[in-house]
Amino acid sequence: MAGAPVGGAELWGLPQWIIDVFLVTGFAMILFTCMIGQLATQVNASHCMLDYINTYFAVFTFYTAMAIEFSGLMH
Repeated sequence: MAGAPVGGAELWGLPQWIIDVFLVTGFAMILFTCMIGQLATQVNASHCMLDYINTYFAVFTFYTAMAIEFSGLMH
């Protein structure tokens, strides 16, 4: 199969339980996605904090996020 690992291959000599926890379960990709997804918001907030917060679009975004959270659609 294309892209499949070679049988018996080792990953940097890591123990099997680390490979199972981070790579087999997908936990490493969850952490990676959270870190990358949060990075853009942190950079935006650090450069233009008050410029973004003091607009009507920010109020609209806040109320929309609160409505979605209150409705329970994301859970």
